[in-house]
Amino acid sequence: MMPDKEQKQPQQIPEKFLDKQGGVDIERLLKSYQALEQKLGQQGQGLGNVPDSPDGYEIDLSHGLFDLDGDLNAKMYERGFSPEQAQLVYDMAAEKLIPLVQEIAQEFRADKELERLKNEFGGEEKFSEVARQLAAFGKKEFPEEALQALASSYEGVMALYSMMQSAEPSPIKDKSEESSFSGDERLKQMVRDPRYWRDRDPAYVAQVTQAFQRFYNS
Repeated sequence: MMPDKEQKQPQQIPEKFLDKQGGVDIERLLKSYQALEQKLGQQGQGLGNVPDSPDGYEIDLSHGLFDLDGDLNAKMYERGFSPEQAQLVYDMAAEKLIPLVQEIAQEFRADKELERLKNEFGGEEKFSEVARQLAAFGKKEFPEEALQALASSYEGVMALYSMMQSAEPSPIKDKSEESSFSGDERLKQMVRDPRYWRDRDPAYVAQVTQAFQRFYNS
């Protein structure tokens, strides 16, 4: 007994891939497969090899700002992120975080140096008066940007204080005072140099800082 037509029809193949006689339409099936393959290829283009598990991502965290995040890795794994894409996500996070960390570090340093200055001048009230005098003196002697650069460090403020003292009139000036005054002028020229207050050239800033230390400790 021959099987009827209904029994011939492959039940596992969708009806749209069957011809009028109930057989498989090979041409239509191949076209659909090719279209699907092309679509998947476009979606996966550039993804590279996804690791076997979220723990398979090897991320470079040599910057030391943060550690691997298991939840983030799991989400990237679910979405088929390649190791390169996962690294990019972490790199972008670091790129946003580094300026924030630097800003916090600068604020912390500024707070510590402010306390140091208050102690140097005998308390907050006395330092406030000195700071007012320094601001008035600095505005006469330096561009605003240079004055801000001076005021950003303990050494700069102390050097500014020494320069203000050396600029005060004195009835007698011996040779040592004249030498100190010439040093004062040299330091002023260094501070006015755009490499210090505009470019913040690391080598030149270090050179000026050393000059600060020599000047206010002399």
